[in-house]
Amino acid sequence: MQKLTRAEEELMQYIWEFGPTTVSQLISRMEDPKPPHSTISSIIRILEKKEFLDHKAYGRTYEYFAIVDKKTYSKFSLKKLVSNYFEGSVNELVSFLVSENDLSLKELSEMIEKTQDKEFK
Repeated sequence: MQKLTRAEEELMQYIWEFGPTTVSQLISRMEDPKPPHSTISSIIRILEKKEFLDHKAYGRTYEYFAIVDKKTYSKFSLKKLVSNYFEGSVNELVSFLVSENDLSLKELSEMIEKTQDKEFK
């Protein structure tokens, strides 16, 4: 799997949230100023080449849909983040989040409990 650019990931977020869509429908959901149709079409074609999207043709209209789901890409991105910035250690990531106050000790304890509950089910 390849990493997405920021623009590619933004379009995928729309598709993951709203489901199959045309380029025009996608643009209509975006905030102003809306990007040109040609720009979105180009990014969509790149996403197809990267095998994140596929399409169905209805005459001259194409409806695009995700073939990589959000959970799969999230897992890939998180593994890449941990590998690139935390020497492959999830413990280093959690330690960083706690030390930066992005994760409280209470939240960490709750996460551990939930994980332990899943292990025993």
